Amino acid sequence: MALKQLNEQIKKCRKCRLWQGAKNAVPGEGRLHAKFILVGQNPGAEEDKTGKPFVGRSGKFLTAVLNKKGIRRGDLFITSVVKHKTPGNRRPKPDEIKACMPYLTRQIAAVKPEIIVLMGTVAWQIPRDEGVMYIETYHPSAAMRFPKMRKKFERDLSSLKELL
Repeated sequence: MALKQLNEQIKKCRKCRLWQGAKNAVPGEGRLHAKFILVGQNPGAEEDKTGKPFVGRSGKFLTAVLNKKGIRRGDLFITSVVKHKTPGNRRPKPDEIKACMPYLTRQIAAVKPEIIVLMGTVAWQIPRDEGVMYIETYHPSAAMRFPKMRKKFERDLSSLKELL
């Protein structure tokens, strides 16, 4: 199934309660057949307003780190495990993750990445496919706030440049 059709399904999704408090679903965006997919936890308030992933504070930080490492955001596919914002930006609940996981699985199948960067503990829990390299790193919001996490986050994104 094409990503465009999948995005339309995500926008109409009512499989869990999160759609009720959201303005927009945030399917993800980026290059079809990108070498890398970046997967976060869930959209926040800014993402909910725009329907685009990682455009708030942590998204700006992520983009700045990618640029610093010589990686263009447009060369990646960026999404989240959960496709609607959670109340108070709380961690998604297991049933919400379960409801969205088929969408993420289908996005990964459509993009066919070589590497999936899992940003944060919610993303670290996704099922793994053979033949794909996984990099577990901190979520950009944590990396922004804590210097030790920032160093690891930046090191992990540096390794992407080497793998290009």
